[in-house]
Amino acid sequence: MSPRNPLPPPPPPAELQSWPDREARLADRALALDELSRRLLGGARLTLFLLWFLMLELGWGLIGVLLTSLGGPILDPFAMMAGLFAAALGIGVLVPAVWLTIRSLRQDRRVRDRLAQWAALDRHGPTDARLRAPVLSVCWLLLSFAMCGLGLWMGFAVPLGVSRDDGYGLVAYGMGVALILWITGLTGLVKAFGHYRLAVRLTGRRPSLTS
Repeated sequence: MSPRNPLPPPPPPAELQSWPDREARLADRALALDELSRRLLGGARLTLFLLWFLMLELGWGLIGVLLTSLGGPILDPFAMMAGLFAAALGIGVLVPAVWLTIRSLRQDRRVRDRLAQWAALDRHGPTDARLRAPVLSVCWLLLSFAMCGLGLWMGFAVPLGVSRDDGYGLVAYGMGVALILWITGLTGLVKAFGHYRLAVRLTGRRPSLTS
């Protein structure tokens, strides 16, 4: 996280806790859980998730210009030069996108660990109910499931739909698009189900994602 917007600190150990009463502890717990839940599933986090996905697809799409030019039956020098230029731009987009995606996954792990620490501090029905975030959880689940489904479909459709005259470059490009869709969707599914499991442990019963 940015130093200007740090995570809520972890709860102090039991021997150092100095809340005057349980109500004060619950108030601090609610503030921390609300902020951490927003960092994990909020609209800003979902926007970044989609932005990194679009950057991955853009970078791979530019590299695909080179792949399709090399995979054709006739090698066009001008198309190859244009492909090399596009591929250089694509690498310049793809590498930062991969780094930002990995960095976001690491940040999610930190946020989830911090959220679990605050959740284990006490129990409070209204606060714990907000932690379930059913609307946001369903949004993450449906969007990620759609990405996985589209990626899986493309993984089978692209090799079957490309003719021999189109060349293997188009197949490689299409399979790359499918792989990005599949991996991105899978990370979103893991996030949604991980938050659901945390809500189950916290409340002690199986809440519905749509309740």
